[in-house]
Amino acid sequence: MAGLIGRLRRAAAASTELLDVIIDRDPSIRSRSEALLHPTVLALAGYRVGNRLYRKERFKSARAVCMLTRVLTGGIEIHPGARIGRRFFIDHGCGVVIGETAIIGDDVSLFHQVTLGSYGWWQDRGRADGRRHPKLGNGVTVGANASLLGPITVGDNALIGAQSLVLQDVPADAHVRAPAGDVVHRTSNTVVRLPRAS
Repeated sequence: MAGLIGRLRRAAAASTELLDVIIDRDPSIRSRSEALLHPTVLALAGYRVGNRLYRKERFKSARAVCMLTRVLTGGIEIHPGARIGRRFFIDHGCGVVIGETAIIGDDVSLFHQVTLGSYGWWQDRGRADGRRHPKLGNGVTVGANASLLGPITVGDNALIGAQSLVLQDVPADAHVRAPAGDVVHRTSNTVVRLPRAS
């Protein structure tokens, strides 16, 4: 009985921590009760159930939980084999894909349309540890519509900008930026490029 009570206390503490992370990172959320409705909560609940089944080698059941969670969250697909640290946050969520061998550290934030996928696995089966997907260090933020592909490593506190395509390792504290769009003024058939903001 003491073991069950201990597990329940740890689960309650983890749930409270997750709700506080959502309130902290999403300014539109004002309370824990509102945070309960955030897609991160359901996505991580489904992932945790699927991951437990996956570790018990109940792969079909784990995949079924993954697929159901994807439908219920509007498109957050976290493979049950992925490894996810504490205080993980997904903002908006639709179109997020996290592959089977992805490793995500603590305090990581992902925005919508982020892919942590594999690349060229048919040519190179990954690194010695069998990884095909990215490994994100602690405190990493990945902007909307970014794709991180292959067995790359992103160092602690790195910032991956929106629409970035990342195919190589990123050092800690680095900022990866996609090309910024040009602002143009169009008159008749002439396009004039306006200066970029600094």
